[in-house]
Amino acid sequence: MDLITTKDKDFVAFLAELDELLEVIEEVVDNCKPALGGERFLTDTEVSKLLKVSRRTLQDYRTQGKIAFIHLGGKVLYRESDIEEMLQENYCKAWQ
Repeated sequence: MDLITTKDKDFVAFLAELDELLEVIEEVVDNCKPALGGERFLTDTEVSKLLKVSRRTLQDYRTQGKIAFIHLGGKVLYRESDIEEMLQENYCKAWQ
């Protein structure tokens, strides 16, 4: 029986695969949120990343009535379906 050390190439490869698996699991956990009534709710940080706009721009959209939101206490939440609907309503088709 051979002794396995931290320098063993098979062991190093195994650890690398475990690291990759851990990254996938962390991504799934980060993106998986419990649904409330079948609806996902997003924070302003998540929506700003999704739409590639600043949080200040989101605040302007709220003030102008361009984006639906929920204000609960000091927290602002957005329904994922409202964001998708807003994007569809503002979609401009190519004309060529």
